[in-house]
Amino acid sequence: MLSTNIKSVFELTQIFSTEQDCIDYLEERRWEGIVESPFDSLSQVYKCNKNRYKCKNTGKYFNAKTGTMFENSKISLRKWFLAIWLVTSHKKGISSLQLARDLGITQKTAWFMLQRIRACFGIENSNELEGVVECDETFIGGKNKNRHKDKKVANSQGRSFKDKVPVMGMLQRGGKMNAFVVGDTKRNSIQPLVCRYVNPETTVLISDEWLGYTGLNKYYDHRIIDHSKKEYVSLQDNSIHTNNIEGSWNILKKSVSGMYNHVSKKHLQKYVDEFVYRFNLRKVTDQEKFRYLLSNSNVRTKYRELC
Repeated sequence: MLSTNIKSVFELTQIFSTEQDCIDYLEERRWEGIVESPFDSLSQVYKCNKNRYKCKNTGKYFNAKTGTMFENSKISLRKWFLAIWLVTSHKKGISSLQLARDLGITQKTAWFMLQRIRACFGIENSNELEGVVECDETFIGGKNKNRHKDKKVANSQGRSFKDKVPVMGMLQRGGKMNAFVVGDTKRNSIQPLVCRYVNPETTVLISDEWLGYTGLNKYYDHRIIDHSKKEYVSLQDNSIHTNNIEGSWNILKKSVSGMYNHVSKKHLQKYVDEFVYRFNLRKVTDQEKFRYLLSNSNVRTKYRELC
């Protein structure tokens, strides 16, 4: 197996200097020495020429790219590997324009690569949370006060989201986070997510006073911070607050507005997944982020699904 003690972009290009180096490494990350058919996991596999394999039971041919983000892409794995490194190592992401310049490709191709990579980020957005978990929602979209007079949206203050998209999140103190685009912030949209991802044995579940969280005390030790009364930390227990998840929303919004300028509602979940991936792996090295994504690159996304 190739040495992968990578600390910089320069070392990445040195280690993966040929396309065959990339293929060998992808095979190792995906199959760990035992090739498995993507068409029948129980089938015997025959090794063929040109890095291809044949599934005995189905008679189909495949390679390390089959069923992954790289399948049917004319872009070399060398450029794919560089793109993955840049996307996962940059703290606030990278725009398609910048990636196009870095790789020497068109902006359209760079956007397509980024969307395929983002489709794999969802692996970090389904964690079971426990301990002390903070819940909160935020709204992604432009500020009404910054809009031209002709484009201002009436009655869009507070929790109104006529011009914004709501995102609901759960953060485990000292642990990981999940976040999802939701249709609204009502109980039927919020509580199923909480019940799905937050362990009922959780010590404390903390939220604000929003009605969408009403009734969760049936399943959790639910503590409430009443923001309507200017309460941000409980006077009885200063560990009861939602400051951590509120702080993470600031990072998400700065990333969306500062790096990407505009994100459509259709694709927003992919950008949220990217943020969650980066947030959850904030304490690991760039090399580990790179290896982790390659090991979980088996998300096949077709072009028409990205448009």
